[in-house]
Amino acid sequence: MASRPERLLRGSDAPLSASFLELFFDLAFVLALSQLAGHLLHDLTLVGALRTALLLAGIWWIWVPTTWFADWFDPGTPTIRAVLIVATLGSLLAGVAVPHALDGRGLLFAGAYVAVHLVRGAVTAFTLRGHPRQARALRILCWFSVSAVPWLAGGFLPEWRVPLWLLGLAIDFTGPRLGWPTPRMGRTKRDELHLAGEHFAERYQQIMIIALGELVLVAGLTYGGTRLDLAETAAFLLVFALSVLIGLLYVTPAGMRLGTAIENADPSWLGVITGYLHLVMIAGLVVTAVGAELSIAHPTRVGDTTAVVVVLGGPLLFLVGRILLSLAIHQRLSWPRVVALLLLAGAAAVLRLPLLAVSAVATGVVFVVAVADHAGILSYRRPRPN
Repeated sequence: MASRPERLLRGSDAPLSASFLELFFDLAFVLALSQLAGHLLHDLTLVGALRTALLLAGIWWIWVPTTWFADWFDPGTPTIRAVLIVATLGSLLAGVAVPHALDGRGLLFAGAYVAVHLVRGAVTAFTLRGHPRQARALRILCWFSVSAVPWLAGGFLPEWRVPLWLLGLAIDFTGPRLGWPTPRMGRTKRDELHLAGEHFAERYQQIMIIALGELVLVAGLTYGGTRLDLAETAAFLLVFALSVLIGLLYVTPAGMRLGTAIENADPSWLGVITGYLHLVMIAGLVVTAVGAELSIAHPTRVGDTTAVVVVLGGPLLFLVGRILLSLAIHQRLSWPRVVALLLLAGAAAVLRLPLLAVSAVATGVVFVVAVADHAGILSYRRPRPN
């Protein structure tokens, strides 16, 4: 009979599909992504974009370690269910704090972020006492305890909030890549970082659907508030087409091979790097949602340089993450996507057309990339090191 700690761990025969509470946990990100898009929309400056990126990174780093947690442990046990519920509540509170997280609600954002990680770490370290996997839980808990200091300090010190939170993020993002090295405990071993590829690939697809859902929701709500004239209808249809094309570009081909790649690769590398790259793609979808609202609400606006950059920058940012994902998975560089990046960047620099036309350019470029992918145009494969 398995010991109590052993029963908490995901067994080799456990279902690889996401549990109900994992999907419930994802719902908290509907609010967070909506709040982030609104945060960026109300401050369309470089500083505003960087502030939004900081908050998005914090929200994202609640999702990633919690998803690792649900991959290592059995979500069907009461203890793990309770932790997932706490993580969902923490994510919701962080989402509530987003609009004023860098102003009056910084302590709410930081407190929710820190609480999710410390509760998860403390529960796993306690319940795994006497089990070999306790060392992994203790290392992770130690790193999140260290990063909690700048996070909470930033919550109390508004004038130092941004640099302190950047420090906290740097600690949290670096830890897994290094194996959470801890004094007297060393680093986490490779086998302790193993992820179930099929489960993790499914979880990434699900969170990407959440992000695409935010884009579709923004498009629908914005279009519903217009006069539904020809230009606004055309802008709405272009955004819908763009969301479909982005979804197709994600799942083919690398998105469908992600599970196998994670299963067979070094988890301390691919298992971690995919979290960083999905952050880039989701950032692209947040920016695309803001661009969708601008282009649908003001399709005939001309000369708004910032709006042009946003409308084209969202798909560009998504393609950057998508190119790097393919490179990480099978060492392949997609030339059509690289050319598309150059076209989008060039268009953002020179185009001064109505936003409807700019949206058409963005959708057209992504459409060509999708067609090239479907046609199987050859990509450059980077030589593997000897």
